[in-house]
Amino acid sequence: MAKSRIKKWLPLALTILLGAIAGSGIALYFGLMHDLPEIQDLQSNKPLSITRVYSSDGVVLDQWYQERRDPAPLETIPIAIRQAIIATEDRNFYDHFGVDVKGLMRAVFRNIKALRAREGASTITQQTAKNHFLSPEKTLTRKLKEAVLALQLERRYTKDEILELYLNKIPFGSGAFGVQEAGRRFFGKELDELTLAECALIAGMPKAPSAYSPLANKEKAKWRRNVVLKQMLDVGDITQEQYEQAVSEPVVAASRSGKDKAPYFTAQLRKQLGEELGESLLYQGGLEIHTSLNYRLQKFAEQAVRKGVEVVQEREGLAPGEVNAGLICLNVKTGEILAHVGGVDFGDSQYDRAVMAKRQPGSSFKPFVIAAGLEEGLTQSTLVMDEEVVFPKSRETAEWKPENYSGNFQGEICFRRALAYSRNIPAARLIYALSPTRVIEKAKSLGIHSELKPYLSLSLGSSEVTLLELTAAYAAFANGGKWNEPNSVLEAIDRSGQVIYRPRHEQKIAVAEQDAAVIVDMLEAVVKEGSGKAAQVVPGPVAGKTGTSSQCKDALFIGFTPEFATGVWVGRDDGASIGRTETGSQAALPIWVDFMKNAMKDRSVVYFPRPDGVISVFIDPVSGKPTSPGHGVQALFIKGTEPRKGAPEPRLPEKFLEN
Repeated sequence: MAKSRIKKWLPLALTILLGAIAGSGIALYFGLMHDLPEIQDLQSNKPLSITRVYSSDGVVLDQWYQERRDPAPLETIPIAIRQAIIATEDRNFYDHFGVDVKGLMRAVFRNIKALRAREGASTITQQTAKNHFLSPEKTLTRKLKEAVLALQLERRYTKDEILELYLNKIPFGSGAFGVQEAGRRFFGKELDELTLAECALIAGMPKAPSAYSPLANKEKAKWRRNVVLKQMLDVGDITQEQYEQAVSEPVVAASRSGKDKAPYFTAQLRKQLGEELGESLLYQGGLEIHTSLNYRLQKFAEQAVRKGVEVVQEREGLAPGEVNAGLICLNVKTGEILAHVGGVDFGDSQYDRAVMAKRQPGSSFKPFVIAAGLEEGLTQSTLVMDEEVVFPKSRETAEWKPENYSGNFQGEICFRRALAYSRNIPAARLIYALSPTRVIEKAKSLGIHSELKPYLSLSLGSSEVTLLELTAAYAAFANGGKWNEPNSVLEAIDRSGQVIYRPRHEQKIAVAEQDAAVIVDMLEAVVKEGSGKAAQVVPGPVAGKTGTSSQCKDALFIGFTPEFATGVWVGRDDGASIGRTETGSQAALPIWVDFMKNAMKDRSVVYFPRPDGVISVFIDPVSGKPTSPGHGVQALFIKGTEPRKGAPEPRLPEKFLEN
């Protein structure tokens, strides 16, 4: 009786159950359909607006965009790319109806077996739907929407049309979308110039663009390329001979060197404005970014750095890439960055040695010790002993015995000569007299933000700083003691022509105007009388200071005219010595001169300002004693501190010498 009742009602129950399942499926389908974007003519998709970056002399330095596409007709896309993509992404592409049921079941089984999402099952059609209409979020709802859209695409477009849409939209990273942009970006080639190996590498990148980019990691890119080639071999798209030839081909990515304009500058600018304006506006807003960089000067800077590094490498017998350099040129009055070179080749290394690298400045740090001394009554003619000295051990430091680079001593000399000839012991005696803390305070006021350790060796540049910090500090000396925050952006203009961003930059008085004039005069003596004589070929007044760290690991020259302040650093990224004789005057100064000769060419001569309250006096360049007019050298003094005949000779105070 019970069995007969079950038989009677079972068909009805199954019908109701199946109806409920079907109804739920239909409701889900229409619910998804209601929430789906409309499929329109995908070929008419417009790329997002491009932001353009301009130099101050009107050159387009860079273009920023969220995605850059240059669609290519399917018939112009190499068959090797098409085969590689299908073999890698969707072998059953021409057989399924948008969703590969067999592939889906296989992926589900393998993922269950592995207890994790190990394998995906999206077809090329599904990926096309996702790339055009959906977000990249990994949710069940999005996957269902993707499948429904894939079915609609298959009804509206042919397989070849879908493949063409896919190949022109797929993201490859580095701003490249579509195979045509990928070929240009990663190999510097048009589609018809690509080899089989390059086609396979491109086809393998979408799985993980950042990991398999030949610009980021050639070994990983090669491994992934060879996986794709093996898959093409397995499905019969290529022969064994083609496979073996392709896997043996080296990965040669396109170099960005020579193609990008001021790449280190624009890379820093992109980072800065991304934080200030937001990446959405920056990459989609179609802005005009007007910068301070002068492209004429930038070309001179890049040429000088490249030539100078080649000379050092040849002189020392080093391989290309072992030595690098950085150069920064600032407008003295405004702090605007006029030229910025972070290295010899941006394509080889994006590490910016001008603004990111912290290296020992050597003797180019000495003007900060002098600046602190001037505030305590030091003058150019103040005498100091250049002789062997040992500074006692303290709570902070061990016993220290500084040495001159030359290994000899000059006895009692004035500070003008000590700085001009870069004598180390006088600088060490002065910081001992003042205290390292006092010197750190002065350096900080001049924009040195890097950590400075309160050791006596700070006077010889033992604490690491950036080239940009040093150059901006020297610019303050040339600017009457007024320090400007280095800046690179003039303004940002939106598509309607409205200025939406004009940054404010800090300016402050870091050194008294009279003290700044004295320091400039002392740094002019470096060029006229001392270690920077090679800079005399630059037209007009020139001042500056060489710098060499211990064992010649860093070579610098920071110099300026009344208009431009330029810093040059030369060294090795691994911190090894450049060469036993590669000092600041030997390695860095020639680059500075090469650049500044071109920068100053055909410019009117401008002189350093001489403020009220300073006086020019003829002195003996060694002793600092006053001489008759026309004899010795002219030196600037703050009125009331100048040397006088018959007056006691100024010396570093006795209390300092007792220390």
